[in-house]
Amino acid sequence: MPTVRIVTDSSCDLPQEVADQHRITIVPLSIRFGDEEFVDRRDLTSEEFWARVKASPVLPETSAPSPGAFEEAFRAAGAEGGAGVVCITISGALSATFQAAELAANEVKGDVDVRLVDSRAVTIALGNICLAAARAAEAGADLGEVAAVAAGLVERTRIYAAFETLDNLKKGGRIGGAQAFLGSLLSIKPVIEIRDGRVEEESKQRTRSRSLRYLAAKVKEAGAVENLAVCHGDAPDVGELVDLLADSYAGDILVTKIGAVIGTHAGPGVIGVAFHTPATAR
Repeated sequence: MPTVRIVTDSSCDLPQEVADQHRITIVPLSIRFGDEEFVDRRDLTSEEFWARVKASPVLPETSAPSPGAFEEAFRAAGAEGGAGVVCITISGALSATFQAAELAANEVKGDVDVRLVDSRAVTIALGNICLAAARAAEAGADLGEVAAVAAGLVERTRIYAAFETLDNLKKGGRIGGAQAFLGSLLSIKPVIEIRDGRVEEESKQRTRSRSLRYLAAKVKEAGAVENLAVCHGDAPDVGELVDLLADSYAGDILVTKIGAVIGTHAGPGVIGVAFHTPATAR
């Protein structure tokens, strides 16, 4: 049993069975639809979230976990006899979640050794870093080594996504460098990249089919990528993208549904790829 525990937040979009298998603790963010508030993954599954999005006249909103929620997770890990915690969060440029974890780490200092890593990523790109760190812990790596694995993968993590609409991203204030898309949205399917922790413009494609082929091409041109994953916001054509990727990637492709945290800002139909570039890539 690994003595180093991994803690992350619910924007990671890891399937619960995968998180449980690797003893990854997920601290939830909260989601609001008007006056109704839900704890992500506890009160609201991904399926329930997307059903609400389709039926709700208002866009949902998200809020970061409290420092107390992270403190509880850190202390629980310490109480189990763990050697320490590596906490890996959603990009600090997009959420106050990292700050909440930082405050909690200060509260438990002297009781639990917590190493913090800002993934500078979202959804399964964050989840992939957590999985790699958990596997390092399972292989016997110590606290510093596990934290180094996670920090090293931040630089090698890539995530690209094709959007059906940027309305949610714009209204949620997370649009960043993709602002340039807004003048021509009627005629394009925008593709974005999370780069240096922020949303940036990547490409303008004329059709959905072309945007899927573009995502597959980004993976292929990156070379011998590792830990390829597909994430989607209730997208009916996810199988089409997986088939395109299988032409150039021989390993297993993790497919996961984007949950409420990222789905709130990305909107329905979003579909993306996340992977780690080869270790020798710069």
